[in-house]
Amino acid sequence: MTFTISQDWPQESREAAQLVLDAHGDPDEVTETQLVWHRPGAWKRIIAAKEFHQHDFPAPHIDCVESVLDYQVPPEKATELALFDGSVMIDRTAGEISARCHDEQANFLALNLSHDIVTGSRTAREARAYYAEEFLNARRKGPTPYMEGLRFTPKNDTQDPDERVLSDEQLEQAVEQGKQQG
Repeated sequence: MTFTISQDWPQESREAAQLVLDAHGDPDEVTETQLVWHRPGAWKRIIAAKEFHQHDFPAPHIDCVESVLDYQVPPEKATELALFDGSVMIDRTAGEISARCHDEQANFLALNLSHDIVTGSRTAREARAYYAEEFLNARRKGPTPYMEGLRFTPKNDTQDPDERVLSDEQLEQAVEQGKQQG
């Protein structure tokens, strides 16, 4: 059975989700507001959402397809990634990075450039300039190497549970104090 996207989704979201359906087949999870594919191709997961966001970098478009990878971002690189592209998201605890755009190819571009930033081969400014150039090349039907797939291999075991700062004794004392005050 072939999945059909609900007609109550906005046209923009339906069109973007259809691209993912065409590439990866039926989703693994379906809700009223999103479709989820687990381990499609290079990704940990892809989420196509009913809700979309207007995004004007590098040119006006909508963001509603999120591509997720296992990837550890050093905390000191988070600001530079945010300066590069507001649609690149980091979940340090889960050890994930994702990009949300209008299609997988744009997400490949954003995450390949994010990797360049993390590894120090580009600054956020250089990555933004390259993104814009490759975006134009896609329109010109020119070469788009950063849109064709991942240019690095994601690693496993990327979670970062952070460091404990409160002892069991401190927690127990807080509970006792709460009981006495409450």
